[in-house]
Amino acid sequence: MRKLALSDEILLSIQQPARYIGGEVNIVVKDHSKVRTRFAFAFPDVYDIGMSHLGIQILYSMFNSREDVCCERVYSPWVDLDPIMREKKIPLFTLESQKPVKDFDFLGITLQYEMCYTNVLQILDLSQIPLHACDRCENDPIVIGGGPCAYNPEPLADFFDLFYIGEGETVYFDLIDRYQENKAAGGSRKDFLEMAAEIPGIYVPSFYDPEYNEDGTLKSFTPNNSHAKEKIRKQVVADMDSVGYIEKPLVPYIKVTQDRVVLEIQRGCIRGCRFCQAGNVYRPLREHSLEYLKHYAYDMLKSTGHEEISLSSLSSSDYTYLEGLVNFLIDEFKGKGVNISLPSLRIDAFSLDVMSKVQDIKKSSLTFAPEAGSQRLRDVINKGLTEEVILKGASEAFQAGWNRVKLYFMLGQPTETVEDMEGIALLSEKIAEAYYDIPKDQRNGKVQVVASSSFFVPKPFTPFQWARMCTKEEFLERANIVRGKFREMKNFKSLKYNWHEAELTVLEGVLARGDRRVGPVIEEAYKNGAIFDSWSEFFKNEIWMDAFKTCGVDIDFYTTRERSLDELFPWDFIDAGVTKEFLKREWQQALNGEVTPNCRQKCSGCGAMGFGGGVCFETRGKNQ
Repeated sequence: MRKLALSDEILLSIQQPARYIGGEVNIVVKDHSKVRTRFAFAFPDVYDIGMSHLGIQILYSMFNSREDVCCERVYSPWVDLDPIMREKKIPLFTLESQKPVKDFDFLGITLQYEMCYTNVLQILDLSQIPLHACDRCENDPIVIGGGPCAYNPEPLADFFDLFYIGEGETVYFDLIDRYQENKAAGGSRKDFLEMAAEIPGIYVPSFYDPEYNEDGTLKSFTPNNSHAKEKIRKQVVADMDSVGYIEKPLVPYIKVTQDRVVLEIQRGCIRGCRFCQAGNVYRPLREHSLEYLKHYAYDMLKSTGHEEISLSSLSSSDYTYLEGLVNFLIDEFKGKGVNISLPSLRIDAFSLDVMSKVQDIKKSSLTFAPEAGSQRLRDVINKGLTEEVILKGASEAFQAGWNRVKLYFMLGQPTETVEDMEGIALLSEKIAEAYYDIPKDQRNGKVQVVASSSFFVPKPFTPFQWARMCTKEEFLERANIVRGKFREMKNFKSLKYNWHEAELTVLEGVLARGDRRVGPVIEEAYKNGAIFDSWSEFFKNEIWMDAFKTCGVDIDFYTTRERSLDELFPWDFIDAGVTKEFLKREWQQALNGEVTPNCRQKCSGCGAMGFGGGVCFETRGKNQ
């Protein structure tokens, strides 16, 4: 029997003790005395969220495939356990062995969302690891960050020894090999960091010095160590079938956010939406073969007992073999109680046909993401979706039996006018009208159209990285304009409108485009009680506002300030594949309202061809 890190008394006093005891189906437990490297993998949010994350499952399976490595998991302790661990001085521990994180060789932290940054500090703090990389000694774990937020690592630079820029299947084993080599040779922590800095995609923040202009903008960003590279190039898997997937996914004993098998069908996106960071940093689009997906779909459902499989990608409709894959899943699992989930579909006749085969129409709602209320603004953001297509899709869905629609919009995008804002209500109304155009005896009850607005945050490596961001007051004013227009609609009772928190969005904007001077603000907010900021019930904006004031950091400098095209950005030392020249060109085309064709229609010369794979090298005649 394993000895649990928490006593029975503590486990009985908190919600969901199963978050901390491990023992899940398909868990991998190794003898620490028989491995050479111990890797603790942390998700800086509660277990229920972290266990739903595909990336951790992939890397967990990959690391544990090596006999000389053990990979174990750790999640942010929930608000009921956090104070108990502090009071009783219980060090944060991994689920598999229940051993303290501080005893591991590596602590890897995935950075999925800016509003989890204070939870990163919670994990370090509860692990009894010094918050600042410069204060760590030879026996402390090497703290490494990765994931989408690592494409601007600078706000967190002081807290990490390393960042991994790109996809985890590429050079992680090289990094572990160098670590073992250095340890065997009796090398120091710094020796290892210098070895790591020479590996493509690895960034060591302490080996670089930023310098600032009088106006606060970045003047230069230069290496201070001969092993550090001037540019860090992201690492990508060129051939998706060349890497293994998850043989046996972990299955929790409690309900988590996504309780299903997740099958990644492709990476990247061809669409080129100008606000979307993922669509840029995950270029080029690379597909898995149909045979690869059939194999893993079958194995994962068999090894987990899950009753649902979700096909994951940024735009599933663009997967070449989607019809073949869906038909295989329907035929293979017919009568076996397996549901098929298809997020990220463009609503067209084929998609509706597929969804009608795999979903209970009476229970499910359709999701459209027009992103903007007018065609003019959809052209600015390069959404590639016309009102005609949206209304045709909605009409076909209603005729097929659906009567609930969710619409996702974004307020505060560049060049937005009152007409664009009011267009959100007008488009929602037109969709409701499309339902009531169907003869009454053919309708499925009343229609419900729910429109939601998030607020626009300019992100690094997008054409909108130069854009001005709205203030909290401007965001709320825009939401009120939309709400007012909704009240004028004839079908108002069939429509519902809601919007995201404006204060949270402004903070996300600072963290997204921040530099190293934002790090002390994160630390100050954390020390004053900021934690689980992505959860609205725990987000305390006043703590953050006080932290900005204490640290003398101007919020507007990072959000509402206009940026010139020649400004040096804190993330410009990263080569994410899309060139700055391409992004500038797209920014100018956005301001002119010009649409850029998707990658399969015409190559736009973004720079991603340099990775040597994917859609850039597709041949039309390939057979499957």
